[in-house]
Amino acid sequence: MICSSLEKVHSKIDRIDIEIIKLIAERTDYVKKASSFKKSENGVKAPNRVEIVIKRVREKAMGYGANSDMVEFLYREMISSFVSMEMDEFKKNQK
Repeated sequence: MICSSLEKVHSKIDRIDIEIIKLIAERTDYVKKASSFKKSENGVKAPNRVEIVIKRVREKAMGYGANSDMVEFLYREMISSFVSMEMDEFKKNQK
């Protein structure tokens, strides 16, 4: 990772941001689909699944040299937003 200027660093970060956004959009599609398989609001919240995901991403973060506390924080925020969205989908599907 060699960058000879701040502009090049920013360009690389911008490219990464675009990839992250694409992956969030893809994840969104799967979250919406998952709501159709859920049987209850507790199934949507899935606290055990959340903790499994958090444990896995913390381990992956350490393996890739990322700050595992920051990754956990980001994932908890993201999961919270996805659970809210999925709950809306679940309730809509129940009607």
